[in-house]
Amino acid sequence: MKKKLVLLMTGLMVIFLLAACGSKSQDDVVKELNGKLGDLSSYKVNAKMTLKMGADSQVYNVEIWHKDPTFYRVNLKNAEKDQSQMILRNNQGVFVLTPALNKSFRFQSDWPQNSSQAYLYESLIKDIVADKEAKFSSTKDFYVFETKTRYQNNSMLPIQEIKLNKGDLSPAVVKVMDPDRNALVTVEFSKVKFNASFDKDDFDMKKNMTRAQLNLPAMAEGGDKSFSVKYPTLELKGTKLIGEKEVAIEEGKRVVLTYDGKKSYTLVQEKVTAKVASTTPTNVEGDIVDLGLTIGAVSDHSISWSHGGVDYMIASKNLTKDEMVEIAKSVQGDAVK
Repeated sequence: MKKKLVLLMTGLMVIFLLAACGSKSQDDVVKELNGKLGDLSSYKVNAKMTLKMGADSQVYNVEIWHKDPTFYRVNLKNAEKDQSQMILRNNQGVFVLTPALNKSFRFQSDWPQNSSQAYLYESLIKDIVADKEAKFSSTKDFYVFETKTRYQNNSMLPIQEIKLNKGDLSPAVVKVMDPDRNALVTVEFSKVKFNASFDKDDFDMKKNMTRAQLNLPAMAEGGDKSFSVKYPTLELKGTKLIGEKEVAIEEGKRVVLTYDGKKSYTLVQEKVTAKVASTTPTNVEGDIVDLGLTIGAVSDHSISWSHGGVDYMIASKNLTKDEMVEIAKSVQGDAVK
């Protein structure tokens, strides 16, 4: 009887050991990710990014190229509205290109190292490794991590869920969530190709601008210079709109909104058209900031961006950078006073 019991216990132990050998722990996966990060030389990735803005959602097709150590090309296109922007990093700096308007800006920035980036694989790995309290689970096809984000203003988007394919640890789905766990940014990855090869000029600013413009239906020249004025939907306590002034300019109009109070600021909006071809990008003081629907530039006392053929700028001596970013994001909402 004892012999049978010993055999039974031995058999159960073998079963448990075999089961344990078939699954990886959180430490095992993190160790593999660290190794993959060290060996990562290049990749090409396609993704679909869905941004939830209030009751509406915007979908962008994103093409990401990376070549070690610091070359990046991120092409974001909203197919429905035929709008596109590109973030480019090479030896000359960090550029933001708006092909339809023939606009290019150069930043002296450490992007993408200064914040979480939901569509960059190595950024996701760094987020996982950095969060010692990250939650971990495993499904049939995925390893799932829930981590803190490293956004500059992470009180709005503090949590993210990262799903990695078990086969090669490539990214599958990322959901960036608000404090109530609502997914405001969802990135679904496809066609992940590691150790990708690139041509010599694939990260050249001028070449990328030219190629992007060739894919546009037409350059925005002339046409109607009118536009609908947008008003921030974010309300700051004690701050209210006290003035709206329309100024006639040579090629249309400029609208200046003045908000007064403890957190006073000015919001300027102006319709823009395609610039005459220029080989020199505009140097920008400040840093790149992701506003959801577009890429902007933020400094200590101002933030500027373009969207839908309109240039926007917020200027203030009383707002923090985070407050300017949140107000700018809310201008992309419904146009209401």
